[in-house]
Amino acid sequence: MAKIIKKKYKTYFFLTDSKCIYIQNWSDKHHFLNLLLKYLFRILSSAASPTFSEIQIKSLLRNLSFKMAIYSIRDLEKLSGIKAHTLRVWEKRYGIVQPKRTQTNIRYYLDEDLQLILNIALLNKSGVKISKIAKMTANEIAMEVGAISEDNPDEGVQVEAMTLAMLDLDEAKFDRILQTNTQKNGFEQTMMQLIYPFLEKLSLLWLTGSVKPVHENFITHLIQRKLLAAIDEIPLSRSRHSKKFFLYLPPGEKQELSLLSLHYLLRKAGYSVIYLGNETSIIDVKDAYEIKKPDFIFTIITETFTKVPVQKYVDSLSEEFPESQILLTGYQIAAQDVSAKENISLLYSLGEMLTFLDELKRS
Repeated sequence: MAKIIKKKYKTYFFLTDSKCIYIQNWSDKHHFLNLLLKYLFRILSSAASPTFSEIQIKSLLRNLSFKMAIYSIRDLEKLSGIKAHTLRVWEKRYGIVQPKRTQTNIRYYLDEDLQLILNIALLNKSGVKISKIAKMTANEIAMEVGAISEDNPDEGVQVEAMTLAMLDLDEAKFDRILQTNTQKNGFEQTMMQLIYPFLEKLSLLWLTGSVKPVHENFITHLIQRKLLAAIDEIPLSRSRHSKKFFLYLPPGEKQELSLLSLHYLLRKAGYSVIYLGNETSIIDVKDAYEIKKPDFIFTIITETFTKVPVQKYVDSLSEEFPESQILLTGYQIAAQDVSAKENISLLYSLGEMLTFLDELKRS
């Protein structure tokens, strides 16, 4: 029998035979898991069910519920760029990707369905007709994708190819894509046109649960190596008049690739950068501040302050570092109604950050 939980976070959970078979629109993974844990603990400890300890239920969740990601048709639309209506037409006309269904007849898709759709999307965006793709085997599709992604200069196709390389843990393919684009366009253009769009897609994949820790760690390490090598090739600014930046991440934030990307852009623009790294508290920043006062302090707030207002932290930064301009970005800055004091600048997107740097360079 299927059961449904509906909560204010717009999370829907269908439970059949103690297995999670469909998840839609979760906004906070940790909140959802806690909610799910309490729910399972209640029903599995009832008189009609065997008694399970909380530890046993946690083990059940790890071993059953999240071994594979589950997607709605809207998830596939967001991840592949193919409209849900088009996917339904393809399904009906060509038999491409047959969804599974819940007992209440709701479509859901698995990891292998997503990967096939991403391959099909890449081929279709490269001009291969869907009628031709429908006649190809999965191996033929994969081979064609490999050939196209190596040669097609379209940025969207390249981002799709990078995504597939990540899902396949294919370092050689991922490296070839970056190397080819770097040789052709330079590292800065490659970062802006490929790496940033890819990171945006990666965050979307993470939100839908389709990226496992192994994928995230694999790709983070590869891009991190590229960024560090590119940063090392840029000469340090020797000018006394060069603007100084502190870059850091508060404890709990994992946006190091974004921070390293900014490090590269700032060094490339001739600014002096002091990289304080991740897991850096305000006290740590103060220690560095007493040694060398920067013109700007930049940080990202996305994964922290999800349960408490971020305003207190923002106010503390303003008070502790009155002689510096504080630059803040990240999901929590955009999602919460943050009030900014005079020495606080809120940047809601990469575009705003780049505009800020352009204006700074002209000033």
